[in-house]
Amino acid sequence: MSGTELPVIAAVDGSSHGFDALDWAAREAVVRGWPLLIVHVRQLARRTDQEAQEREAGELLASAVRRVARVAPGLRPTTLAPLDFPSAALVSLSRDASLLVLGSRGLGGFRSLMLGSNSLATASMAKCPVVIVHGGRDDEEPAGAGAGGVFPDIVAGVAADESSEGVLDFAFATAAAHPGARLRIVHGWTMFSSMLSGGPVFDRDAAADAAERSLAELTAGRRARFPQVEVMKEPVNGSATRTLVTASATASLTVVGRRRGGESLGLGLSPVAHTTLTHAMGPVAVVPC
Repeated sequence: MSGTELPVIAAVDGSSHGFDALDWAAREAVVRGWPLLIVHVRQLARRTDQEAQEREAGELLASAVRRVARVAPGLRPTTLAPLDFPSAALVSLSRDASLLVLGSRGLGGFRSLMLGSNSLATASMAKCPVVIVHGGRDDEEPAGAGAGGVFPDIVAGVAADESSEGVLDFAFATAAAHPGARLRIVHGWTMFSSMLSGGPVFDRDAAADAAERSLAELTAGRRARFPQVEVMKEPVNGSATRTLVTASATASLTVVGRRRGGESLGLGLSPVAHTTLTHAMGPVAVVPC
């Protein structure tokens, strides 16, 4: 497949969170004009015979295809049921995907956990952007559609350096694909970070101005490429985590970055990204930077 044909992968496991993720992935595939691949990983560790696993996987995938027909009529998904450990299979498949979407928790583990281990591992190591869909939103609207059909804010958390390039590219492209979406770019700054970058010493107003200028420089080229996207720049004194988690309750998508090359659980996720991913109240995209 060429780069423009790489699919959205939706991972399903029979959980309600997995079906929420499938709905989100199907709608996004339609908006972007991308194919949809539905994946159910048959787990190596399960103590069931292979024929039973294949039968269960076939029934689950058939149910998922029927659900897509209701959510996104006209979309023709393909399906896959590899035999592997879930995060290992999804990370491998992410090499040939535009986007990987899965629920925040699956069927296993402790119900009290806000983020499952497979979701965390996949978000930490995938080669493409990963969207973790947190279930249980109170609204009746489909994820991504707000009152009156207006697409709510997309919120992006960035650092004022080149590590945010991938986050901004993804956030701007996503906002541009959804007419009416507004992009809020949040950057947490401190006096210490300002001094490290050669900024003023103990001058709060000047440090705030420097953060504003950094955001303007980061976004200038992309605003020229995507003039249709309304942009709000939000420098925040201190950690951006609280702002991102709060915004996630009403945002259509919250976007954070991670370092490339993570090879173990959680590696590559900054404290801001990890906390946002764990405590967000809506879908979160984790973008390799």
